[in-house]
Amino acid sequence: MLKKFSFLFIFVLLLMSCQKKTTPISTINNSANNFSKGADVSWITEMESAGVKFYSAAGKEMECMALLKSLGMNTIRLRVWVNPSPLWNDVSDVVVKALRAKQLGMRILIDFHYSDSWADPGKQSKPAAWESLNFDELKLALANHTKTTLATLKQSGITPEWVQVGNETNDGMLWPDGRASTSMNNFTQLINVGYDAVKEIFPTSKVIVHISNGWDKNLFQWMFAGLKTNEAKFDVIGMSLYPTASNWASYNQQCFQNMNDMVSLYNKEVFIVEVGMPSSNVTECNSFLSDIIDKTKQVTSGRGLGVLYWEPQAYNGWKGYELGAFDITGKPTNALLTFSK
Repeated sequence: MLKKFSFLFIFVLLLMSCQKKTTPISTINNSANNFSKGADVSWITEMESAGVKFYSAAGKEMECMALLKSLGMNTIRLRVWVNPSPLWNDVSDVVVKALRAKQLGMRILIDFHYSDSWADPGKQSKPAAWESLNFDELKLALANHTKTTLATLKQSGITPEWVQVGNETNDGMLWPDGRASTSMNNFTQLINVGYDAVKEIFPTSKVIVHISNGWDKNLFQWMFAGLKTNEAKFDVIGMSLYPTASNWASYNQQCFQNMNDMVSLYNKEVFIVEVGMPSSNVTECNSFLSDIIDKTKQVTSGRGLGVLYWEPQAYNGWKGYELGAFDITGKPTNALLTFSK
């Protein structure tokens, strides 16, 4: 009897020991896999059309997205313009790039600018075809463009994990109607129309409201307090962060505090959807990226979703952009090493 009892006691101890060891490992692995590390590579098809090539550190020519994946990236962000000329970043071009990302098993973020060209803090121009529309017609055009684009992606077997309704909308979008400083209510209506359009096609995709200067708590609190008051619908707060080689440490700390404030004040996830630094500052950029990735992972309750580099593959003065992370020979610099960690 004593032997049986001793055997049973030892068996129970072994069972409890096994349970304690296996559970935390699974949790750690899931947490690591869920963090988004990637890039906006919307220029890629235009660059390829111009004959631009991309190479591994060893000098092997590679398709750009595959190269970025080999560096540890798992997410691709793609911008959408309404009627661009030339046609880069229109719906067809976005589908081509999204299919390539899907085939590589990468996660996808779709970024609606709601413009025929760049939309950013300094300009939020309506598409030419929408210029004469009244506000109700403008909302309908936004909804139809959003749904048509996403339905086309869906027909191609592509499901974006995230969708931005607007790009760097520091003062709203589709000016003057949707300028936030003039009418936060109008801007909120546009956000909500976009949100509903996204959810109609992809109910599980998370909708992002994106503004720049992730270090600027006053800007973010003004914007998201206004959106909350007007009952805006969104899932994630998106940020841009473009420090210099000399101020990145202070910007990162301010951004970290801002991310935690956004989680606390508005109960939303946060996502740094754009980062960059001059390509000549390789060492400082690597330190910046390593630190902001770590800080985003440390956001309250694990609600920091990820960090994406904006057009890292741009090199050799492509369109005058100097904040990429490739050298003049088309190879990734050591700035991107942190994505593999």
